[in-house]
Amino acid sequence: MNATGLTIGVFDSGFGGLTVLRELLPLAAGSHCVYLGDTARLPYGSKSRETIVRYALSSARFLQQRGAELLVVACNTATALALDDLREALTIPVVGVIQPGVEAASAACREQGTAGEVLVLATQATIESHAYARACAKLGLKAIEKACPLLVPLVEEGWIGEEAPGEKMPGRIASAGDAARASVTAQVLRIYLGEALQEAPASRALLLGCTHYPLLRQAIERTLVELGRPLRVIDSAQATARAVERVLSEQGMGHAGRSDAGDATCEFFATDSVQKFERLGPRFLGRPVGKVQLVDLGG
Repeated sequence: MNATGLTIGVFDSGFGGLTVLRELLPLAAGSHCVYLGDTARLPYGSKSRETIVRYALSSARFLQQRGAELLVVACNTATALALDDLREALTIPVVGVIQPGVEAASAACREQGTAGEVLVLATQATIESHAYARACAKLGLKAIEKACPLLVPLVEEGWIGEEAPGEKMPGRIASAGDAARASVTAQVLRIYLGEALQEAPASRALLLGCTHYPLLRQAIERTLVELGRPLRVIDSAQATARAVERVLSEQGMGHAGRSDAGDATCEFFATDSVQKFERLGPRFLGRPVGKVQLVDLGG
């Protein structure tokens, strides 16, 4: 344990998991968070299960070597295919991103008194794993899954329609190019959501099943209203952060819940493209990431 409290390890195949860390930081007072982006080996979605398990285990062991006493798997693909292996191999608590989001969707359905159908937006790889469908079925939910392959590159290019919190610049005036890019994203969302809503006529909740998608939440909610179906949007990054908070509280770890513990601190590692990480990181984290350290985890 670090001098100020618990050390929390967070890993993803790239930058998207920073949205989980963004939600976690206010809930993990006094903790030290170590984030690893396995950028040399992404995308995980195109790899075999055996390879993804190997990558996830090497990432987890690196974070344990950095002192992690709790691991957050901030990657949908790694959660879907390697969570059980990580829990079997490690002696520390492990929290993934799928179950917390599904539980939040289930709660939203119960609040609305609906039959329990949820619309899940995710990447092609996550949809093909059917991890959300299985997790939903265990809670009596029916998942209507929709792959949205264009959304991740749109987010990484910054075509999100609003400046991310970490990119706001005083005095910056939106350009015609900004409006044109936002228009492209809005049209893509309208197509994806229009198709999804036709497939999910009974859904009253929409689950963001990719850690990139929280940056599009405002645009998604706006599009749903325009389409006449203002569904309750569930952010799996927020749900995962709350799940971590519960684990900290239940196990008496760190300074969870203490207002006098001070802000959480962070350090960042990547297996490749540290300059790209430093450039894109603030878009996802909502604050500067500072220096990103390069680490070699092998092939």
